[in-house]
Amino acid sequence: MANAIFYQNNVGFKIYSGAAYVDLTDHVMAATINRSFDELDVTAMGQLGHSFIAGLESSTISIDFLNDDSTGQVMQILNGLVGTNAAFKMLQTVTAIGALTSTGTVSATNQLYTGNILVNKITPIAGKVGDVAVQSLTFTVSGSITVASSGTW
Repeated sequence: MANAIFYQNNVGFKIYSGAAYVDLTDHVMAATINRSFDELDVTAMGQLGHSFIAGLESSTISIDFLNDDSTGQVMQILNGLVGTNAAFKMLQTVTAIGALTSTGTVSATNQLYTGNILVNKITPIAGKVGDVAVQSLTFTVSGSITVASSGTW
């Protein structure tokens, strides 16, 4: 049986700014999608335990960015988007144990995550003398996350 185990070293992240997606992948140190849903209690009389169904999605994405003040990079893009909703795309470019990195091709085993996030906070200045300038940000998903096995990265 083949293993589907991989190691985490290549997650792509794009955010919509202006009239196009901006690829900030080369400034991402860590990425997490946390999908969660409200729990709705549908327990009826006579049941011996609670029963639940999923309600509205209330997901977040967390990104650790290396700050960069260059044109079209992290600081300029986030400063322009703060306080607004922006579309995002995330794709895990899987590296199988002992294999080469795959391309950024969307497939059933390399799914594309898309949605809108509220850019409700940024940390343009943080750290101490000698630290690398990094922002660790968590954005609330506005609506829901779509997972697709086809599409354009």
